[in-house]
Amino acid sequence: MAQLEKGSKKLLNAWAFYDWANSVYSLVIASAVFPIFYDITFPKGTPVLIFGTEMKSTAVMSFTTALAFLIVAFISPFLSGVADYSGNKKNFLKTFCYIGSLSCLGLYWFSKDNLYFSLFTYLMGLIGFWGSLVFYNSYLPDVAYPDQQDGVSAKGYSMGYIGSVVLLVAVLAVLLSSPEGRQMQVMRWSFVSVGVWWIVFSQYTYYFLPKGNKAENKVTSKVLLNGFRELKKVWGQLEHNRTLKRYLGAFFVYSMAVQTVMLAATYFGAEEIAWADNSAKSMGLIISILLIQLVAVAGAVLTSKLSAKIGNIKALIFINVVWAIICICAYFVTLPVHFYITAGFVGLVMGGIQSLSRSTYSKFLPETTDTASYFSFYDVTEKIGIVIGMGLYGAVDQMFGSMRYSVVFLTVFFVVGILLLIRVPRDKKMDNRS
Repeated sequence: MAQLEKGSKKLLNAWAFYDWANSVYSLVIASAVFPIFYDITFPKGTPVLIFGTEMKSTAVMSFTTALAFLIVAFISPFLSGVADYSGNKKNFLKTFCYIGSLSCLGLYWFSKDNLYFSLFTYLMGLIGFWGSLVFYNSYLPDVAYPDQQDGVSAKGYSMGYIGSVVLLVAVLAVLLSSPEGRQMQVMRWSFVSVGVWWIVFSQYTYYFLPKGNKAENKVTSKVLLNGFRELKKVWGQLEHNRTLKRYLGAFFVYSMAVQTVMLAATYFGAEEIAWADNSAKSMGLIISILLIQLVAVAGAVLTSKLSAKIGNIKALIFINVVWAIICICAYFVTLPVHFYITAGFVGLVMGGIQSLSRSTYSKFLPETTDTASYFSFYDVTEKIGIVIGMGLYGAVDQMFGSMRYSVVFLTVFFVVGILLLIRVPRDKKMDNRS
């Protein structure tokens, strides 16, 4: 079919629809069902033996997650260089999608008796999900004009929240109607459903997205290092773009805290909240995640409107202040009702900060056709931040024996992020008031 024009409604919808396809992973696997499944597999106080060392089960998951992001951060420059050179970002997007979705199918066999294979499938799922986002995000300036990017970015996150909730509600309905002895099996099948959903619905995006923004070129061994050369080039260009450089510094700091909270929230709820029993814990955690997702839809839209009134940077400063307050309050959260209230506030700022961070970066970019390189730099910055965040979170958890101290520790990153955002020079492009 003929390539759709940049900014066309159908093209923007097709791009945003990938969020509908892949967000079931971030909800069902990363946030809701798998953490509960993992908590049942490794009850609180059960040590996990990894390479001869006993560790807390939650710390093992933190370190596994950190390793996945370290791998993504390392391989992204190789892949983005090849993608820009060959002009075939779509194939890379597909490849990581299929790695992630097939790994979800592999989680069906997750067990403590098969620990290393189990952790490997979880690791590859994370790599597939986050690796695909490198190329998905890099399409944003290719498909949308600057004045469309805030809106379509928020639309993508909103579609992702809605689609993932649809699948989670279906899983919840089956769980509630299943006898207690069958719930673990239902959870295993939910992992399979995520893999199938991700593959099937992503096809709509692939049908309409352009193949790439350059003519095809032959890939040689030298091309494999193009991504690192491009990152070095981007780094050099930051010296001439003070606004982008300072924004990236702020993003690096606050993003490591945001992503760590989101990745560890359910494990925190499973271990630190005084649930009545295991059944109440499972249902309570899923309800909390549903609450976060539903509120996040409104949060992404409200943040887009807020940025239109006061500007992107001021809006990001405000959201970071809210995040810092949430982390401090989390230390005192002990009862389910406290956890529900905290979840509501997390949802309000979760979608907003992700959506606005992505579109703000896109707006700060100079005129270029090598968008994959710039978004690779953005993604590498984010991934390295997550490696540090999850690593420190797991270390504090292992050292003090409680994730409460880990969450409070993250407040420091939000405070530093706020101070760095204040230093971002005012840019009229970023002030959407008219």
